Amino acid sequence: MKSTEFRDELLALRADAARLLGTAGDEMLKASRERADAVAGQLKSALDELGQTLSQEEKQIERLVVERPVMALACALAVGIVIGVALRRI
Repeated sequence: MKSTEFRDELLALRADAARLLGTAGDEMLKASRERADAVAGQLKSALDELGQTLSQEEKQIERLVVERPVMALACALAVGIVIGVALRRI
């Protein structure tokens, strides 16, 4: 085999390898994007659920405060005192 033929074969092999690696890379990128989209969808769904739950809890707390304002004020005062004592110790 002549050196030019050998060189041409090496160049062809290099081009084939680059093409194959490019195709594999594109496929991996596409799969990664699809997986990221799926995870983003799941995360959005979980956040929507959390938002609904928090909204329900907020309404329940609001109702309790309206029904028992003195107790709510006493609880807030107690929590404030506990936080104040805890911060003093730090």
